[in-house]
Amino acid sequence: MSPIAMRPVGMVRSTRAAPTDDGWDAETARIELDSARFGPEALVGLDAFSHVEVVFVFDRVDEARVCTGARHPRDDASLPRLGIFAQRGKDRPNRIGLTVCRVLRIEGTVVHVAGLDAIDGTPVLDLKPWMAVFAPRGPVEEPNWSIERMRGYW
Repeated sequence: MSPIAMRPVGMVRSTRAAPTDDGWDAETARIELDSARFGPEALVGLDAFSHVEVVFVFDRVDEARVCTGARHPRDDASLPRLGIFAQRGKDRPNRIGLTVCRVLRIEGTVVHVAGLDAIDGTPVLDLKPWMAVFAPRGPVEEPNWSIERMRGYW
């Protein structure tokens, strides 16, 4: 397959500089759009949504650490060994992150959010309003280990 080139639409500004795994819901952050490409009109109407999906790049993950097979989530041997596509780790093949965040406010070309699990300086690839119509239809299932292990994440 051919590579795909992407250009960030903006950058995360946050007080969190290290990619620690828990307590993200207490974090507030700003997503600053690239003002050379986007003006305030790019965000018109986003403030009518309570949540936004933020697509970003785990740009500080060393490519040598990228997993293309199976591993223990969070490198915790007490958790089952799972394929990289059965977990949400940062050392994934294209190092892409996706988080649904609360929209706090919008000021010009800056979106203030809560609950974004990306560190300061992280490149943002896209923003999409979260709409209930795109939420899963029908029952949602997940293994007990993920519920237990992620209890403190947010």
